[in-house]
Amino acid sequence: MRVRFLALGLVLLVAPLATEGQPAGKVYRIGFLYPGAQAFGAGRLAQVQQGLRDLGYVDGQNAVFEVRWAEGNPERLAQYAAELARLKVDVIVTAAAPGARAAKDATSSIPLVMIDPGDPVAAGLVASMARPGGNATGLTSIAPELAGKHIELLREVLPHASGVMFLFNAANRDASVALSQTRAVGDGMGLRVDAVPIEGVPGLETALEEVRKRRPPALIIYPDPLTFAHRERLARFAAELGVATFSAAGEFADAGVLLTYGPNFSTMFRDAAMYIHKILTGTRPADLPVERPTRFELIINVRTAKALGITISPSLRNRADRIVE
Repeated sequence: MRVRFLALGLVLLVAPLATEGQPAGKVYRIGFLYPGAQAFGAGRLAQVQQGLRDLGYVDGQNAVFEVRWAEGNPERLAQYAAELARLKVDVIVTAAAPGARAAKDATSSIPLVMIDPGDPVAAGLVASMARPGGNATGLTSIAPELAGKHIELLREVLPHASGVMFLFNAANRDASVALSQTRAVGDGMGLRVDAVPIEGVPGLETALEEVRKRRPPALIIYPDPLTFAHRERLARFAAELGVATFSAAGEFADAGVLLTYGPNFSTMFRDAAMYIHKILTGTRPADLPVERPTRFELIINVRTAKALGITISPSLRNRADRIVE
């Protein structure tokens, strides 16, 4: 299943051809603000650029990218957001909640395209999903049903598990919301949900040592720039500990996590190009609804399952959108 966004489908139906509405000879300046590491964010930028190329925007010809990597440093993130605002770029593209917040704090006039900003309404980034009302819009991965689905899948894979641990970035407010939702579902299914926060990059080893001491039967890893950057380390650590891992982003399954269920983040970054195009050709961000995912993908790493001695049922395997051998 590919991730599809309902409102985006409507935008695509009415979108003009890529070259329509673009002034002859116009070169657009596009800011890209990434809160995490360049080592991972470069792939996200490439996905946005590919989507724009499909719409007729070529870097160095009719588009120039001003790219800033914060490398997980909040102060640098705020500095770069202000820098892009001073450059008066035509649009700023941000990733994750920290990037969206920094850009929103830096400018109220330059259009912002937010990719995976968490819950933009709760964060005060937009007035509503349907009518953002300000200078920001974009695509979010927020879907309340994910918490329940992760617990269901965990129960299917580990029917006798009595509990699960939720590992998350302590600075991520949306992670705390997801934890509350996961606990509510777990309580209803008789599954205890414990939590271990990661206090920034310096606190990663401390958090993992806590996981090691408690040694849970399963670990849910909340995806955000911090855990994304360390996903291979997290997957390897859990495998060595003999703990089954779950997450919402498919890249975690590729890194060695047992099972992921959630939106396709790569598709989300490519789809952001349509928002950028619409804004560059005259549509106000306030008039472009923030989109949430309506379809999700299930990815299973059978190599990890074998290493953990976990049997994946034929039924679950047949439902998978992708298998990592």
